[in-house]
Amino acid sequence: MAASSETNGPIFATDDTLVPAIAQDLVSGQVLMLAYMNRAAWEQTLATGEAVYYSRSRSRLWRKGEESGNLQKVREIYVDCDADTVLLKVEQIGGAACHEGYVSCFFRQCVDGELKVIGERIFDPQQVYHK
Repeated sequence: MAASSETNGPIFATDDTLVPAIAQDLVSGQVLMLAYMNRAAWEQTLATGEAVYYSRSRSRLWRKGEESGNLQKVREIYVDCDADTVLLKVEQIGGAACHEGYVSCFFRQCVDGELKVIGERIFDPQQVYHK
């Protein structure tokens, strides 16, 4: 999967620079999640065709689905006008992008000032992550 366009991908001032990366379902258009990429995550995503992010909580690269099996096959990549945000259009393997077991990390909606769960849980995270 080759990077294209004038800038050949996002701007990484240093190897540690993080840019937001939005994962969107290729077919439905649903926003699945927001994560971050550094240069190494970007390069591994391009090389493997699978979404690789930089986990701020783990302080390391993280291949989406490495524990759950819910991989993201990258089908299209877009970079915004400032070259500081990535949009990945993905095929979500396993049906759930969210570590809490939902299709999307955006499974709550604010209704009249209250958060309401609107998503359906696909898997039990305690069983998948052995917590």
